[in-house]
Amino acid sequence: MAEQCKICPRGCLINRENSKGFCNEFKQIRISKIIKNFMWEEPCITGNKGALAIFFSGCNLKCDYCQNFQISRGGVGEVYSIDEFVNIIEQNQDNHCFIDLITPTHFSDQLRQAFKKISKKIPVVWNTNGYESTTTIENVSEFVDVFLTDFKYSDNLLAEKFSKCKNYFEVCLDATKTMCALKTDKYENDLISQGVLIRHLVLPGLVKNSLAVLDCIKENFPERKISLMSQFTPNGQSELNRPLKAIEYKTVLAHAEKLQLTNGYFQDFSSASSNYIPKF
Repeated sequence: MAEQCKICPRGCLINRENSKGFCNEFKQIRISKIIKNFMWEEPCITGNKGALAIFFSGCNLKCDYCQNFQISRGGVGEVYSIDEFVNIIEQNQDNHCFIDLITPTHFSDQLRQAFKKISKKIPVVWNTNGYESTTTIENVSEFVDVFLTDFKYSDNLLAEKFSKCKNYFEVCLDATKTMCALKTDKYENDLISQGVLIRHLVLPGLVKNSLAVLDCIKENFPERKISLMSQFTPNGQSELNRPLKAIEYKTVLAHAEKLQLTNGYFQDFSSASSNYIPKF
């Protein structure tokens, strides 16, 4: 797979030993930032000690509004061998409630090798944009306990416009179905020890997209918890150049309530702030 990369649905077929893939990364694990005791995820994924948040460099989407633009496109980060990554986990997991792997897809093969060497003590979270192949999801489920997945778009025209992705909806739907088939929800003391949590970020001016995403979740995953986010913050790189309006988020919240999708997490509108974006 390293010779012709097929890890994600892009299937760019680039030899990442020698060249960067669509994800803007070579084969070796590259990490842009590690935040210990990270408390900015949903309560069921932070607990009282927070998560060991590992932000991987690069991304297989090209969302022009990405709040972590520096790492998804900017090329920042340091390379780690598999053994060096193993040491990070072994040295830190006693002090955290979760291992939070953020945008890890393009390093999934290397992470599989790493976790074969790790004696896990806490759950591993696969924090993904949702654009995943079902094969990769099946493979990483060997060591992943919780899939924290985005469901960004119901409309592929929007996905192509803002994320350079022509088939996001059907790919994300299939991937999420696979995640749900592999992991039943289990909670211990209000913390998720296994399962799937579906996120959706409401984008300014795109309320219809959000309503349709909720319709899809209701039809396919009615028992799963959702996380409906209002934290959109303009990054100066996108046509989406204004904050979300309160009425837009309230409209989406009302639709979730109408669909009885109230089992989950809903952000305070004040979450839309650059103060919540880590510096890389």
